[in-house]
Amino acid sequence: MMSPIKEKVMSGSDSSGAHAQNPLEWAKSLGYSEEEIWSVPPGVVCRGCANPTAVAALKAGDIVLDLGSGSGLDAFLAARKVGPDGKVVGIDASAEAVATAIQHAATGDYANVEFRVGIMTALPVDDRSFDVVISNCAINYSADLAATFREIFRCLKPGGKTLIADLVTLGEFSQDAMEDPVWGHWLAGAVGKEAYLTAIEQAGFTNATVVAESVFPMAEQDERLRGKIRSIQVRAVK
Repeated sequence: MMSPIKEKVMSGSDSSGAHAQNPLEWAKSLGYSEEEIWSVPPGVVCRGCANPTAVAALKAGDIVLDLGSGSGLDAFLAARKVGPDGKVVGIDASAEAVATAIQHAATGDYANVEFRVGIMTALPVDDRSFDVVISNCAINYSADLAATFREIFRCLKPGGKTLIADLVTLGEFSQDAMEDPVWGHWLAGAVGKEAYLTAIEQAGFTNATVVAESVFPMAEQDERLRGKIRSIQVRAVK
């Protein structure tokens, strides 16, 4: 059987240029190992900008929330790390994505993973119920960044942490870029790194730290965006 990631485009868009032609290399460029790529059920894809589970320091028994879980890649990788005594809950606004993830969980026999439909500004979870919250290039699509971080803070246990992979902007963008069918919707709500970190801290988190930062390869293929979009991974503690 082919690797599921070799069968699918591993990017934020199905028109991601060179990376659509070599999805395995795209996944590896985001920090996923080949062993991780081969470990997930067939059909699982990633539309993120990094591998948050690689730097989240998950441990056995952790209860993990994955925001914008999509078809389940990061949730499944997290499930392996937390083991049978831990649990992972994936939340996505798309009922179709959640249904697909549930099917993948059944295929892979992930007994410690569940998926729910929900929005980031009103998460369908209890207060103080998670040890770790992860997210991969999804929070930048939230309708209200500040409200989203307040919700993350609410659902974390005291001492809990969040590890977020996301995209931030540098500088201004042309009107042509703002109206682009692929990038325009995201650019309309995108913010710079300092504003992003400020929103985290204003939600109540301490020690908000950028633990990794790089250019986002997909944006570098477009001269309107080149040098203006960065991929960051942020860790913060409640």
